[in-house]
Amino acid sequence: MRHRKHQWLLAGLVGAAIVGLLVAGHAQDYEKETYLPVVIKKDFAAIMKQDVADKPKVMKTQQALLQERYDLSNRPAKGVMMSGGRKPVQEGVRVKLPADMTWEKLAQTPPGVIREKDLFPKGFLPLPHVKHPVGGQVFPKNQIDEIRKLEQRSLERFDVEFDLPEHFLPEFPPPIFLTTRPDLGDVSQGKLLSIKNYYEIMHGILTPVQMEGLRLLLTPFPQQQFNQTEDRKVEEPSLGVSCLDCHANGHTNGAFHLNPDTRPQALRFRLDTVSLRGMFNQQIHGSKRSLRSIEDFTEFEQRTAYFDGDHVIAAKKGVNLPDRASQVVMMAQMQNIFDFPPAPKLNEFGRLDPEKATEEEMLGQEIFFGKGKCAECHPAPFYLDDKMHDLKVERFYKPQMINGQYIAADGPIKTFTLRGIKDSPPYLHDGRCLTLEDTVEFFNLVTRLNLTPKEKQALTAFMRCL
Repeated sequence: MRHRKHQWLLAGLVGAAIVGLLVAGHAQDYEKETYLPVVIKKDFAAIMKQDVADKPKVMKTQQALLQERYDLSNRPAKGVMMSGGRKPVQEGVRVKLPADMTWEKLAQTPPGVIREKDLFPKGFLPLPHVKHPVGGQVFPKNQIDEIRKLEQRSLERFDVEFDLPEHFLPEFPPPIFLTTRPDLGDVSQGKLLSIKNYYEIMHGILTPVQMEGLRLLLTPFPQQQFNQTEDRKVEEPSLGVSCLDCHANGHTNGAFHLNPDTRPQALRFRLDTVSLRGMFNQQIHGSKRSLRSIEDFTEFEQRTAYFDGDHVIAAKKGVNLPDRASQVVMMAQMQNIFDFPPAPKLNEFGRLDPEKATEEEMLGQEIFFGKGKCAECHPAPFYLDDKMHDLKVERFYKPQMINGQYIAADGPIKTFTLRGIKDSPPYLHDGRCLTLEDTVEFFNLVTRLNLTPKEKQALTAFMRCL
């Protein structure tokens, strides 16, 4: 018993030391607080002037991190296109290895040794937000340009830019597939849905309830960085953002922000926008929140997540409180009919048809459901288990501060579906893996699979079929 007391005392001292590291001058004062500042002591012009002056340094720092971690070159896979047929999938492992290391050698190294010798590839560490002490939604240029053209509304922040190259993002605009009209295929007409054109595009395809749900999903409402107060991050006072500004055409454009569920600020993690395709078969929502219905997710996104999980700030900036009995249910009905893209090589049970698949793809399926253990969390036919899992990746690295983010344990994260996965780069909850090959190497290392190069290649080929 005395020995256990000593252990608990030691654990308490270690915990206190970690907290001390978090708050010891690594970021702005409010980062160690639960609440964001309500009263802003500078006027907007002064804030914007300082942010604009700081922006080149902020972007240079983030680009240096990306260059250190990844091969960012444009290397499309031959003959492998995303579902809309307009954009090729990127191929190859892009995460850089430590000097004099190979993937095979690293996979044979025990986690404790990797941690002590700092051998864990930096590209497998959590990826910081481009401006982590501030966070907030950051949109890719194609979304910014199209919304400006369609609605004369700006999604362009003056303090940061999107950091990843466009060739690592989903095709834009994404195709739209509906569970209610599979006969039509892509109904997007090659356009980005907006409040200006949704009726014209969807008239005669959606029911009145679905149409109203879509209207609400496309209506801008105030958000932490896009509003009318003095601490916004867009030049002109803004109506805000809409749900489908991130979930473009019911899919994703790669926009990112920080998860709303964690404090202090430095421990929040980058959150890559997930696709809304296949919501009809998902039972939990949100990386951390484990919300139990799409109605919960829809309501709480606008109540809290839009404002970094701070309902006090939300009240100040103009939170939208959608009515649960009418508006929320209609928004949910629309989200629930966004379907996965066709997967012509899969049968009705979500497995490969041997008459359509290649030998390599069949081997990949065998690895997926066998040696690779992928189906432990991603069972067919929808390739998710509606559970949260903790990979305990912190076994491989020491806690550290990187670009304003305190890199520590992530804890349990929701399983995301792998159906249509080739359409949804970058990968993992924070987008740290740029390609499917990166993702295979990540799981081969973290879950100690000992896959051969041939097996890794086959596994990638199979996932491209999903």
